[in-house]
Amino acid sequence: MRECCNRIITAIDTNLLTNTQNVEQLTFYGKMKGDFYRYLAEFETRQKRQLAAESALYAYEQAQKIAEGSEGKPGLQWTNPVRLGLALNMAVFEFEILGSPEEACDVAREAFEGAISELANVREEDYKDVSMIIQLIRDNLSLWASAAVEEEAEYERNYDEKDG
Repeated sequence: MRECCNRIITAIDTNLLTNTQNVEQLTFYGKMKGDFYRYLAEFETRQKRQLAAESALYAYEQAQKIAEGSEGKPGLQWTNPVRLGLALNMAVFEFEILGSPEEACDVAREAFEGAISELANVREEDYKDVSMIIQLIRDNLSLWASAAVEEEAEYERNYDEKDG
């Protein structure tokens, strides 16, 4: 699995990211790179896990910058399935790998609200994909919001025990 992920990451870096200027493609390839580093982080241990997680976060953040519009290039609308998919995967990464329910909720909420506000402008051919991704984001938001509340309650219990 490790070798497969590393070969795909190398192919993305050397063949895909270097051979396009298309914002949607650059965003998609950046998301893919983040995804494969996330897969490495899921099964690696200690230092290798940390390095894979840092690389995944960097790849997701770079893809996010491209999707938002950078270097004078226009970005992608929130209702673009690639941008929404990036936000979904980045939020899952924040929750599952980094253990940050609040950050996961922030990423997901921004994507959800952005997509809902632009829903009237979604391309007909993208409507089904966009609707499905929005639903996944909403489901995860519900799940993660309750996890964030539980985490806060746990923190308060521990804090109270130390003071008491």
